[in-house]
Amino acid sequence: MIKHAPADTVIKHAPADTTTKHSPVKTVVKKILVDTLVHSPLKTLSDKKYNAYLKGEDLDDMSLAGELNDFPLPDKVLKFKKQLDLSPIQVTKLTQLATELHRKKVEMGNFTITNEKKLDELFRTRKLDEGNIIFYANRSGLYYGELRGAILMACLNTEKLLTDPQLKKTDGFGKKIVD
Repeated sequence: MIKHAPADTVIKHAPADTTTKHSPVKTVVKKILVDTLVHSPLKTLSDKKYNAYLKGEDLDDMSLAGELNDFPLPDKVLKFKKQLDLSPIQVTKLTQLATELHRKKVEMGNFTITNEKKLDELFRTRKLDEGNIIFYANRSGLYYGELRGAILMACLNTEKLLTDPQLKKTDGFGKKIVD
């Protein structure tokens, strides 16, 4: 059974002046899923934030303390593996770091969504008290802190895997390589 995307789905189209390239079905399906915007069922989370949590995206720039001080994220370093002349061992370890970090981001995103659902339910049903509010509000902070800690640890562990010359080629964000 084929499921169709909801009406509020965002699908990116190629410009008219480009040639059509045929992609395997798996690639097309994956691309549609990545570009699909799921409507947030929660009043407290915008569609953008809800989707970011589901996909493991960081909208809060939690890595800045590391990146601004030359501790880049593993996935950003991997984008420049040729320019940085990363060894196969470095690539393997950085890939493991990036994979684990993404897993953690998705996990914490799901926990955050579940916690927001509970807060919304408590208020909507008016079955709350000060203890519930304190508990779930503090829980939100714990998820944020655990995620930020994981992101910054990934920055630290990435920096440890790079040589001094490789670090000098990054600008701290892993977006630009300096010649």
